Amino acid sequence: MITENQSSVSEFLLLGLPIRPEQQSLFFSLFLGIYLTTVLGNLLIILLIRLDSRLHTPMYFFLSHLALTDVSFSSVTAPRMLMDMQTHHKSIPYVGCISQLYFYILFASVDNFLLAVMAYDRYVAICHPLHYTTIMREELCVLLVAGSWFFSAAHALLHTLLLVHLQNNMITENQSSVSEFFLLGLSIRPEQQGVFVALFLGMYLTTVLGNLLIILLIRLDSHLHTPIYFFLSHLAFTDVSLSSVTAPRMVMDMQTQHKSIPYVGCISQMYFYLLFASADSFLLAVMAYDRYVAICRPLHYTTIMREELCVLLVAGCWFLACAHALVHTLLLAQLSFCSDNTIPHYFCVLTALLKLTCSDTSLNELVIFTESGMFFILSVSAILGSYFWIGATILKVPSTKGICKAFSTCGSHLSVVFLYYGTIAIVYFFSSSDSSKIRDVIASVMYTMVTPMLNPFIYSLRNRDMKSSLGILYRRVIAFLK
Repeated sequence: MITENQSSVSEFLLLGLPIRPEQQSLFFSLFLGIYLTTVLGNLLIILLIRLDSRLHTPMYFFLSHLALTDVSFSSVTAPRMLMDMQTHHKSIPYVGCISQLYFYILFASVDNFLLAVMAYDRYVAICHPLHYTTIMREELCVLLVAGSWFFSAAHALLHTLLLVHLQNNMITENQSSVSEFFLLGLSIRPEQQGVFVALFLGMYLTTVLGNLLIILLIRLDSHLHTPIYFFLSHLAFTDVSLSSVTAPRMVMDMQTQHKSIPYVGCISQMYFYLLFASADSFLLAVMAYDRYVAICRPLHYTTIMREELCVLLVAGCWFLACAHALVHTLLLAQLSFCSDNTIPHYFCVLTALLKLTCSDTSLNELVIFTESGMFFILSVSAILGSYFWIGATILKVPSTKGICKAFSTCGSHLSVVFLYYGTIAIVYFFSSSDSSKIRDVIASVMYTMVTPMLNPFIYSLRNRDMKSSLGILYRRVIAFLK
């Protein structure tokens, strides 16, 4: 929103370094050499740590992540600077500038956190050498690195959203900037409020405890240290996170009748919702590929689905999900919101927010149609393609034993896929068009609360390995209590 004497900025000009024209080539070669040395050197460190089993220790695990952040940190600024020096094209689009700022803060923060984590690792190694292996166990190392990335992402997102929100402070005389939104929530009668609070609270607690139990079982049982359970642990984590983005807020609003949510809180909620929902879709596609390799290439399974590829696939899922959420968040944060700030939903959903804006949303709709459509088609195609080849492989040598083995291998994953996509398809394609708001709310409840809650039951009740691990854990707990 702009006043009569103000205009909305669509790009910025970067002045760059104060270098004389005759020195341009020299400095270009210097910075290009520094950047290439940074990239190649740190990638070499990561490669050496991956290839040499003697370097599979906590310190080198942290070092590999530090090397990755150093490459990423340099790549945020150096290529742009080199291109500007060579082409003298100083302008950068508004979205490009905000995105560069986000990733700069993200990787700089991760660098700082990882240095602190590495200092703690050295403290344990020197001050408690006899307990080093028990203190710096794999679970703690993963948790420390994941915490570094999480707090860095939250730190970068907060500053980015606050900066972007400054543009919305430019207002016209007849318009006002929205500082908060009101969530209407679910259309529940007052006398039914307590029942639904108890219902949704129970569903949320079941989701959290069930998925955390899956993660715990996979971590504790060495028999479950396989690619499919590695992916399953990440899927369980995203299910917990996806439910935690919406459910606690909804239950609290139903109980307290406090419907307002700050602007930054609303945009942040939408960002994390898109992040974890996208990660869920990508992980289901990766798990479908894993099942394809297990059935169609069983002799080469261990060589194809090696640890490096599994880590790369999961990292790719999180990267694509983060990029997907960030694009839509930044595009939305540029829009202006006028007097209407009531969201007919129980959380801040992108489509509902776009209907409230008084700005042009053609770019947002185009990105939703192209980028979101592309990611959706990519995920669904990977799942359908994998199971098409699985079916073709089974039909080549049809036998009851082979079909039973394939079903036991893919049954749990297929059930989750049908539950995730099937409920959405039923709600959207088999409901009347005049109840679109109710349809959207029902669909959201299905894939933010129901599906994450049922996933642990599917994998524990239909999976022999998970039931065996659950029995072992139960016996350990009983023995400990005695």
